[in-house]
Parts: sequence; C-alpha cells; structure tokens
Amino acid sequence: MSAAIPSPQSTGVAPKDAVLLVDDEQPLLDVFRAALAPKFDVTTAITAREADLILHKKLFKVVVADHLMPGGNGMNFLTRAREEYPHMQRILVTGYMKPEMLLRSVNEAALFRYLLKPVAIAELISVVADAVKAHDASLAAQRK
Repeated sequence: MSAAIPSPQSTGVAPKDAVLLVDDEQPLLDVFRAALAPKFDVTTAITAREADLILHKKLFKVVVADHLMPGGNGMNFLTRAREEYPHMQRILVTGYMKPEMLLRSVNEAALFRYLLKPVAIAELISVVADAVKAHDASLAAQRK
C-alpha cells in the first residue's frame, strides 16, 4: 500500500501561478528561475520551439521570453502564443532599444510589458506578479 501524496488543495496551500521563461542563455534562465521560484511555479525553455511544445502540455498565466534567440525570436513566439492563449500575459526581455521595434512588438504580440536588459530582479518579480493579476482579471472579465 502506497501513501497518497497530499495535493496543495488538501493541505490548504494555494497552488503557485504558472510562469514560463524562455531564453537561450542558460545562466540568465537559472537566475530568473531562482528569483521567481519562491512565488511562482516556473518552467523553462531554451528555444522558442521547445516553449511551443511546453505550451501545449501545461497552462501558464505568464510567459517571459527573450527577444533574440537562435532558431526563432521571442517576438514571433509571443505573437503565436497570443493567438492560441489570449489570456496568458506576455513579457518580452530585450537588449534591443529601437523604439519602432518595441512599439511593433507591443502591438503585434499585445505585450503586457517589455523589460530592457539588464533586468533588475526586483522589477522582474514585480512585473510577473502584475501580469498574473492581469491574467486573472482578463479571465474574470470574460466570464461576466
């Protein structure tokens, strides 16, 4: 006879909100994951292609993606994600500061926010928390 593993609901602990991080730089991904893991259920991907596959297996409230990655940029990935998961909030991380590119990204991917590198950890945590609230508000508005 095996012991049942208690679910978060049975222990009275609320489940953490799911966040997907996408970046081709593993050390940066590790830093972001470590910063967000205490408050969020964090999943990571090192390519847009891997992130696409992950999105089909689990529901996320927020996705944070790097802009320039080999094999597909984050902006294109976030635009595709918007079409399939309109309530999921999208955050672009970029070191590319051309205003016209940022404006296009905000419009095409309906970004919640963009963050310029280097990203302050406190800002990342705050923006992701705000994005979770925006996700929940978006779903609540749809239900009305």
